[in-house]
Amino acid sequence: MCNFFDVIIIGAGHAGCEAALAAARLGVRTALFTLSLDQIANMPCNPAIGGTAKGQIVAEIDALGGEMGRAADATALQSRLLNTGKGAAVQSLRMQNDRAAYHLYMKSVLEKQENLSVIQDEVAEIVVDSGKVTGVRARLWGFCAAKCVVIATGVYLRGRIHVGGENWAGGPDGSLPANELSESLVHLGVRLRKFKTGTPPRAARNSIDFTAMERQDGDLPGQAYAFDNDTGILKNTPCFLTYTNAETHRIIREHLRESAMFGGQITGTGPRYCPSIEDKIFRFADKERHQLFVEPCGENTEEFYLQGLSTSLPLAVQYEFLRTIKGLEHLEIMRPAYAIEYDCIDPTQLGRDLRFKNIAGLYGAGQFNGTSGYEEAAAQGIIAGINAALSVKGQPAFTLTRDSSYIGVLIDDLILKGCDEPYRMMTGRAEYRLSIRQDNAADRLCERSLNIGLLPKTRYDFYKTRKTICNELLNYLKQTVIKPTVELNNMIVLRGTSVINHGTTCEELLKRPQIRFADLLPFFKNLPEMNLSEYQKSLVTAQTETLIKYAGYIKQQEEQIARERSLEEKPIPIGIDYNKIGGLRLEAREKLQRMRPETVGQAGRVSGVNPADITVLLVWLSAGDLS
Repeated sequence: MCNFFDVIIIGAGHAGCEAALAAARLGVRTALFTLSLDQIANMPCNPAIGGTAKGQIVAEIDALGGEMGRAADATALQSRLLNTGKGAAVQSLRMQNDRAAYHLYMKSVLEKQENLSVIQDEVAEIVVDSGKVTGVRARLWGFCAAKCVVIATGVYLRGRIHVGGENWAGGPDGSLPANELSESLVHLGVRLRKFKTGTPPRAARNSIDFTAMERQDGDLPGQAYAFDNDTGILKNTPCFLTYTNAETHRIIREHLRESAMFGGQITGTGPRYCPSIEDKIFRFADKERHQLFVEPCGENTEEFYLQGLSTSLPLAVQYEFLRTIKGLEHLEIMRPAYAIEYDCIDPTQLGRDLRFKNIAGLYGAGQFNGTSGYEEAAAQGIIAGINAALSVKGQPAFTLTRDSSYIGVLIDDLILKGCDEPYRMMTGRAEYRLSIRQDNAADRLCERSLNIGLLPKTRYDFYKTRKTICNELLNYLKQTVIKPTVELNNMIVLRGTSVINHGTTCEELLKRPQIRFADLLPFFKNLPEMNLSEYQKSLVTAQTETLIKYAGYIKQQEEQIARERSLEEKPIPIGIDYNKIGGLRLEAREKLQRMRPETVGQAGRVSGVNPADITVLLVWLSAGDLS
């Protein structure tokens, strides 16, 4: 057996898979440890990738050279762009995926990856010497040396399943928990806490009356996540929508105390933005109904996922309230809903590279860091994997800022603000969301990934070709003048806006909210040739249209980013003693001393630090007295 690696990843969920692939693709010898090969890239909750704000994250992972987007494209059952009735800043892609196929796709990619060993075993201990990781100790493999270790254990650390009054040690889908590693982390001084999440029941297809529900189709063709996908998503397996009702709510209220959460068996904090049905009924008592999405788990299974009905009520109660819902009157449950309680860390112990501040070579990623969601996990995984590999190679850390990506927002929030509940990304968390849209992820991140050696040159070349075509089209629309004609003005009136009386550039017409690129297509002459597939052409024209319609707002945001970048780039010396800075308020001293922000910009986002404190800090730094 080979027991010597550069990087070891613990856990093969969505964070662990991205971390392992990133490290191995950067050329360092990597091992991925998992409790079970059959749990690799498992989707124990909703078999879907993306959603509001999460779609942006997946596009960024893809632009960095990660695998989640490509896996989602390959196993998609349907693809749907959300929030199309709103602005471009909040439009996000969501895919329904084949759960089993996704697992098999990712398992195959891992197994075939050069420099990567995939190992089924439980890691019980992180071995540290003089504040530096030296390896891990596994149950069967024994001591395995490593220069860096990434912990991506998901919900498995001391996992405990709850269904009504019944509870037992376990992980998702009847898997085993990881119990010993928590003790090792506590011994190393890592601060742990308990979080909780849950999942709805899975139901048998032949027990559901889909005719009583609203059909939810995807887009055709649907968007793909991979920026170099040539066809888009051509499958359109329908999902369905139904609702709870007064009788459903009555039954749940009567049995609230039988819920593990309300009965007191669970002490961990649950997710605010993905509450159980008990939470919904209790917290939103005025709502007459709640949405329930009925979604397929795959093409070769009869299981359907009941999104929106996460619960820890007893199985008998699950049956009772589910059968009050339209279309589910004869429901048969295949997998009962459950809640799971698990150990995770306070992420303020990490730096921007996701390395523990007080343990060299140790990184954290995914739900281990206090987040929820496959996408948030994968985003942290790729950053932790990149930085572990760069550390081994003696190269500077790779970090992302809030103005460059949703991933930067996610990590910045975690390490500076922490989280008292499972963290979920939302567009509202990103103050520069118009500049970090899903459609420009490749523009923002491809070159940076190429420079560190992660994004393949072939994929980068495709991006550059598409970018050149987009720029040519943009210049054409700015320079080309359309003269008023009867046909043109008829179209303009039909769209609900005023006619033109003189020659107008295509750009000026497209700035009108009512006018779309497709409306002007019949009036274009000598349009630049776009040597792309029809699907890729549609992406280029959509992005070009967005750049024109939002040009003024984008410019304002870029100016705001430029003004604040000076603070983001102004470093704070390592080891600074905030207690020696006169003028800082006591709360600011305590928070800054504990959080140890790396830049002045980060210091300004620490809870309890106000603008006056930042002014004091800047004056002190400019004086140069760092003693």
